[in-house]
Amino acid sequence: MAKEDFYKLLGVEKNASEAEIKKSYRKMAMKYHPDRNKEKPQAAEKKFKQIKEAYEILSDAQKRSAYDQFGHAGVDNSMGGGPGGFGGGGAEGFGDIFGDVFGDIFGGGGGGGGGGGGGGGGGGGGGGGGGGGGGGGGGGGGGGGGGGGGGGGGGRQRSNVQRGADLRYNLELTLEEAVAGTEAKIRVPVLATCGECSGSGAKKGSKPVTCSTCQGHGQVRMQQGFFSVQQACPTCHGTGQQIKDPCRKCHGQGRVQENKTLSVKVPQGVDTGDRIRLGGEGEAGAHGGPAGDLYVQVQVKDHAIFTRDGANLYCEVPISFPAACLGGDLEVPTLNGKVKLKIPAETQTGKLFRLRGKGVKPVRGGSVGDLMCRVQIETPVRLTKDQKALIEKFRESLSSGGKHHSPQEHSWVNGVKSFFDKLTG
Repeated sequence: MAKEDFYKLLGVEKNASEAEIKKSYRKMAMKYHPDRNKEKPQAAEKKFKQIKEAYEILSDAQKRSAYDQFGHAGVDNSMGGGPGGFGGGGAEGFGDIFGDVFGDIFGGGGGGGGGGGGGGGGGGGGGGGGGGGGGGGGGGGGGGGGGGGGGGGGGRQRSNVQRGADLRYNLELTLEEAVAGTEAKIRVPVLATCGECSGSGAKKGSKPVTCSTCQGHGQVRMQQGFFSVQQACPTCHGTGQQIKDPCRKCHGQGRVQENKTLSVKVPQGVDTGDRIRLGGEGEAGAHGGPAGDLYVQVQVKDHAIFTRDGANLYCEVPISFPAACLGGDLEVPTLNGKVKLKIPAETQTGKLFRLRGKGVKPVRGGSVGDLMCRVQIETPVRLTKDQKALIEKFRESLSSGGKHHSPQEHSWVNGVKSFFDKLTG
């Protein structure tokens, strides 16, 4: 008897896309699945096998190309021993249809066929297996679920081991500590492994037992209408174990809140925003999982004299009016002590002087920065009558020089005059 055209079996055109073929296959498979055709199961099984065979060919690009060129003769050998009986092949195919869709949604471990083999619902197979040889037997890799209730894990066991959370601690440092490096003691509140039960959650002398609901899998399979789905075990909450006699200190949690004192080695040159990682000093893991990490966030406090920009330090240096005019040596502070700064005569306010190598050595390597000293000329205050008279005499002596003594002022005055001349001209 000649085989029916595969495209007609799936109800699609020969130029149908892969998505259209898959969509039609699901629709046809649901329509002809024997569990939905109790009145004529044999006819439905035959049709279902034909649909499955058609999909196996048309969903494979290489096989589909051979079928398009040579018809059934081009693909008969690729089918191996044929689709087999419904108990082994048919139900497996049906599980394959929906496993990729509902497995991701409900967290199923394997392909997990829905509903069992023929004859009224044996257990669904864990790995996509169906019933055995034409009847109802339990299928594949994990115990099968019953007709409408709970059931065993039915798939890959899900581990509930969890890594502990990472923690952050804000560490304030002075500029001197940040530049030179230091060792700081910190006190951090953490969830630590319970010392009484060593993290098991069970009372000393006892231990957790395998969960009787999920048999240690951490998941249960539930039948929801036509589909079988997996979810976390409601009894053990996915751990696969039950604690019959909980630890009194941690109340069965395996972790307790503690304050941990740690020593943090701060390298020289750190700056605000830098982080120091202390591996394994975060929260303890749950159910035997590894501990998280502790990240120490550096915050450098403002300094009374210096400001920092990368590897360079800046400071403002006030000088007297006579010193700015006549020049001289001035002591300025650095983080390593005082140094002399030579001020040349006729220094203007705002001038920047560089002291090389008096800045910061970067934490990530490189040359030491500089100290930049910005001069601010201080106007004298609370002058005596005699001092005012001297300054007045000094001003009169300067006025005769004009541009020669005050080039910037003279230039500015000329600029202002030119500006107003343009406005009024």
